[in-house]
Amino acid sequence: MSTQAVTAELQRWIVEQAQAGCRPEDVLQSMRASGWAEQVAVQALEQALGGLQAQQALARQLPPPVPVPEPDLAGAPSALWAHDREVKLLVTLRNPRVVVFGGLLSDAECDALVAAATPRMTRSETVVNATGGNEVNASRTSEGMFFGRGELPICSTLEARIAALLNWPVQNGEGLQILHYRAGAEYKPHHDYFDPAQPGMASVLQRGGQRVGTLVVYLNTPTRGGATTFPDLALEVAPIKGNAVFFSYDRPHASTRTLHGGAPVLAGDKWVATKWLREAEFI
Repeated sequence: MSTQAVTAELQRWIVEQAQAGCRPEDVLQSMRASGWAEQVAVQALEQALGGLQAQQALARQLPPPVPVPEPDLAGAPSALWAHDREVKLLVTLRNPRVVVFGGLLSDAECDALVAAATPRMTRSETVVNATGGNEVNASRTSEGMFFGRGELPICSTLEARIAALLNWPVQNGEGLQILHYRAGAEYKPHHDYFDPAQPGMASVLQRGGQRVGTLVVYLNTPTRGGATTFPDLALEVAPIKGNAVFFSYDRPHASTRTLHGGAPVLAGDKWVATKWLREAEFI
């Protein structure tokens, strides 16, 4: 343990935890659990945070938080009623908020979305920070398409369930995006919020404000691979047909610890429906 060194990467991680609202004692406990020697961990905390005044100055640099979608988890329920269907709570994480739902869609409903989307699939694109437009990006090797909000009855049904489940208005959601990942396809880790400092984001934000939450529904179960990964949390969510993973982010900043990606599909393929939720009505 005496050879452990306080690296810039470690200090950066500590600062990110402080930005996310973690207490120093919790960060210290996490470092101990990861194998860091007590003396080295304390030294790293002191160097990274520099005392209470430095922590407060750090907090002032963050964008202000905004309200986010949130399921009603009071009383630690095992399931929630979502419009017309009971949905199970499989995993809940508080900070950041991550929830894995079981059975948000039936097998037949998953199949209906895939069938409706298949004729309209094209190579997936990402938002271009400089212009606000879209382009094909090597980090995203999937095919996709968008449904308009409420375009089909199955879209309306899923959107109503999401709204009830997350206590967020239907009109504050973008249309459903359907993605298809073939064997070997992936989506490298990224954030879903828009960076307001980028010149092309003003026009994007005019359509409903910032993104504040993401829900990914798995429309099939790949043979192997294809998990939704959260690198900052060392968390992987298995893609099980009908299940969904939700996470929220109350500001456009890495301190939300919502960096996530789609791990490569190793065998079979993967279909998902993604729903992004905005601050205000999406137009």
